[in-house]
Amino acid sequence: MRFISGREMIAHAYENGYAIGAFSAHNAETIQAILWAADEEQAPIMIQVGQRVIHHIGLEAMKRMIEEFAREVTVPVCIHLDHSRQIEQTFKAIQLQFQSVMFDGSALPFAENAAITRKVVDVARALGIGTEGEIGKIGGTEDDITVAEEDAMLTTAEEAVRFVEATDVDYLAVSFGTAHGIYKKTPKLAFERLEEIREVVRRPIVMHGGSDVPDDQVRRAISLGVAKINVDTELRQAFTRGMLNVLESNPEEYHLAVSLGEGRNVMKQKVQEKIRLFGSSGKAKSFFG
Repeated sequence: MRFISGREMIAHAYENGYAIGAFSAHNAETIQAILWAADEEQAPIMIQVGQRVIHHIGLEAMKRMIEEFAREVTVPVCIHLDHSRQIEQTFKAIQLQFQSVMFDGSALPFAENAAITRKVVDVARALGIGTEGEIGKIGGTEDDITVAEEDAMLTTAEEAVRFVEATDVDYLAVSFGTAHGIYKKTPKLAFERLEEIREVVRRPIVMHGGSDVPDDQVRRAISLGVAKINVDTELRQAFTRGMLNVLESNPEEYHLAVSLGEGRNVMKQKVQEKIRLFGSSGKAKSFFG
């Protein structure tokens, strides 16, 4: 195992036409599901630590737990702080040597978002840590952060290039039709807008709300510069489904190792599906020269 800067990992994906799966972890079993899937696929992997799990378990505790389980695998791993809306928390993650951090100032006025993101970029880059910023509002709920559908808006190319010029962020999350959580109807991504943004920012783009997006649209997005795809909801669904399978077949099965273990197995399969879809299978060897 080798920990890799998000900047290096995402840049390689961008330059070679595939995407890194950025999978959210919530406990020991979900960490294992992500790592074991990546190891079997020999894929570079990004494990995301989100706001809800930070409130539940703690930032440092999650970082240490991921590091411990990562000793068991042979693929490049990047630990990423997701959707931080507090600069103090973002700097704490940098201090803890996360390999990638995201300050999410998308709810702030443009100037404030850009100014804070720039501070994060300056500190993180000096330490070799990758940075993600967001411009535009992506709908749905991510952890405890909700953006109503009527408030979500597509990022314009003008906004994107202004933000990149002001922050020099390594990879940019933009809104082009995805949403966090469960889609009420099949999403239709705005590929013309994505292509416009790609042409002006000329750096990796991040797709938030990667769960339940049709495979053909995912592949098209990757061809247009998306190099990091966040997946959470589908993984939680898979994990829960695995646990329910155990309890439905034997309602008196109280050994958590059994139900949690089956949740881990089903989630691992889902992670593997996504890795193959994103084109990152077999790419681990590229990071070991």
